[in-house]
Amino acid sequence: MNGFRLMRIALTAAALTIAETAAANWPQAPLVSVDAYDRTDGTALTVYVKDGQRYIVGTPGHEYAVRIRNCTGERILAVTSVDGVNVVSGETASPEQSGYVIDPYASVEIVGWRKSLERTASFYFTDLRDSYAARTGRPANVGVIGVAAFKEKQPPIAYRPYRDKVAADAASPRAEAPAASAESGALAKQLGTGHGRNEASYAQRVNFERATSGPAETVAIQYHRRENLIAMGILPSPRYAQRAPDPFPGMRFVPDPR
Repeated sequence: MNGFRLMRIALTAAALTIAETAAANWPQAPLVSVDAYDRTDGTALTVYVKDGQRYIVGTPGHEYAVRIRNCTGERILAVTSVDGVNVVSGETASPEQSGYVIDPYASVEIVGWRKSLERTASFYFTDLRDSYAARTGRPANVGVIGVAAFKEKQPPIAYRPYRDKVAADAASPRAEAPAASAESGALAKQLGTGHGRNEASYAQRVNFERATSGPAETVAIQYHRRENLIAMGILPSPRYAQRAPDPFPGMRFVPDPR
């Protein structure tokens, strides 16, 4: 991500509505796909799943980005948090706050804490005490990336009896259907996300009226050092030779000259 892609931030004041969808209990297809990208190594971070929880390996000192893809044909709002802090406003994160608006089937790459409509401070994996959350007095939720996704409220369809009846008679009958939806071991130091270098990342404000007061989907990805994920049983332990280790594996007698 070159940081110059234009992203749009929903205005908090225009984002709330008390309307609740009648289909809230229907099975839903995923609204968003969320992953992370190691900007230092230039690689996507593998997501490991255990007991319904998602995990990635964070390497201290490496910058990273959060990538969110809209899997639907409508705009969605992605309220995004890192370590329990809203990445746009810096507030202690809550779903009703501002987030990024993503066009149908499009994606955004969030590379840092938003400082203005033109700049961000990069995300990087670091020790707990150096994390932005800890340095602002909020260390309790360090180690997790969160996305609360909202659908956009659609305008009502006006029913005009005569004109619509003529149009309906001329067309083939069609039924409207709902959219298909959809520890063990001692741990090393806790990993957090730092407030890194300042870089260009452009955004603009847009209005977005939410279809529901609560998120239609919430995604959480925890991140830890590799050794912590091994201790937690998320990753397998390294395999070592079963024989007893040799303290002098290179010992040998002097060979004859050639």
